[in-house]
Amino acid sequence: MQITRRRFLAAPAALSVALLPTSLLAAVEAETAPTPDLSTWESVRAQFALDPAWMHFASFFIASHPAPVQAAIEGYRRAIDRNPFVTVEHGMFSEGADNLHVHVQAEIADYLGARPQDVCLTGNTTTGLALVYQGLPLKAGDEVLCTTHDHYSHHESIRLAVERSGATMRMVPLFEDAASASIGSIIEALLKGIGPRTRVVGLTWVHSSSGIRLPIREIAAALRARAGQPLLLVVDGVHGLGSTDQTVATMGCDYFCAGTHKWMFAPRGTGLVWANAENWARLRPLIPSFTDLDQYVAWERQQAPVSPTTADRMAPGGFHAYEHQWATAAAFRMHRQMGRARVAARIRALNDQCKAGLAANPKVTLHTPMSAGLSAGLVAFEVQGVAPAEVVKQLLARRIIASTSPYAITYARLAPSLVNTDEEVERAVRAVREISG
Repeated sequence: MQITRRRFLAAPAALSVALLPTSLLAAVEAETAPTPDLSTWESVRAQFALDPAWMHFASFFIASHPAPVQAAIEGYRRAIDRNPFVTVEHGMFSEGADNLHVHVQAEIADYLGARPQDVCLTGNTTTGLALVYQGLPLKAGDEVLCTTHDHYSHHESIRLAVERSGATMRMVPLFEDAASASIGSIIEALLKGIGPRTRVVGLTWVHSSSGIRLPIREIAAALRARAGQPLLLVVDGVHGLGSTDQTVATMGCDYFCAGTHKWMFAPRGTGLVWANAENWARLRPLIPSFTDLDQYVAWERQQAPVSPTTADRMAPGGFHAYEHQWATAAAFRMHRQMGRARVAARIRALNDQCKAGLAANPKVTLHTPMSAGLSAGLVAFEVQGVAPAEVVKQLLARRIIASTSPYAITYARLAPSLVNTDEEVERAVRAVREISG
């Protein structure tokens, strides 16, 4: 008998056909409200159930589910609660348009400028980075080069991987002061840091420490142009995805890892890794997959898979919160409706306003570049004589939610996003002025 996705969990295909004769996707969409008007920023803000008594300048941390995403989550939840076995079996293992895993991959791929089969669904950025670094065929003598500016999750993903493989990890600074860095100086510092044993370079697109946005496209081109052994480029892209107008699949990186529950407004606990087929084939899977048919068939035959590794084979198997995973598509549709360039322009305008206001205060040190080309949606700053945590505490007392950067050297952060208004940005800047005395 031919093996199909529907036999993955030994579920009889006839049962699904009998109980779900129509598309699950169509059935859920029929129960949800039509797509709202998103033509104005006021209508976009109205999609979020955020408490209006507060000004939310830390939405990048984890998203409030906007109405279209919440409706999709609830639709899938109701379907699963009514008939868990048939809904999950049908949504995960049916063929063609009814396969919701493939549907989500297609929506994400459209946004990334990629092929659906090159999108791996994960739970967050950390999982994606770990899957990539642990999957790389590193060996003793190889080196992974990253920077001193990367997040804990990136550094630890590399450290754990090189410990197991016998490879080494090295960190280099790309700048002394993010606010005064330039594209040329960043590229020069990185190229100088590459050694004879370097095989992989790990970078963060938008740094949550300082708010700087690295010129990944230009860096990737410089890495390709250099003489010597080709290098693989792994990017933590979580704070660039959904806040910038870039086509990920053409940026030049080899692996792009990002949670989608931040700037993309996707359900909490969702993420992705993108790579092309050649780079997926380099990796060794870590967790049994529920979405790769070849791996399942090989197991039935008590053989190892002979086909190359794919995005689906790298995707962690086991059961997930499918109502959240499937509803990811709604978030990417929402962004497509708003328009990537329009979203990026709005975030840039709010952040330019915030940076200009803070920079005009002589007692504020701005650590995020003023250049829109080297920044995105995060603004990091210090107030003379006031600890960053105290700045955030005093802003909170004024009902302004800010944050501190979770690094050894920490700054206060404001992150103007689509949920904010120009007037809120001005009030936040004015509050910082009051705190600075």
